[in-house]
Amino acid sequence: MIKTRTDLVLEIEAENVALLADELEAAVGVARSRAMQERRHGVLVTRHSHTLFTVAVSAEVPYGLTVERG
Repeated sequence: MIKTRTDLVLEIEAENVALLADELEAAVGVARSRAMQERRHGVLVTRHSHTLFTVAVSAEVPYGLTVERG
């Protein structure tokens, strides 16, 4: 399930690996679109557990890049 925490942060939680991959891909697409509008930040994907991730537009990541942290 994808939950919007803020307009720049999405939370993804899924028990099924295939569903998790699809939802992560969708969330990264949303974040990239948002980052491209601002043209200042990149996308940060953070793994909190095996089933919980956040995807965020982040000033920590240069524009045009997607970085995974976990």
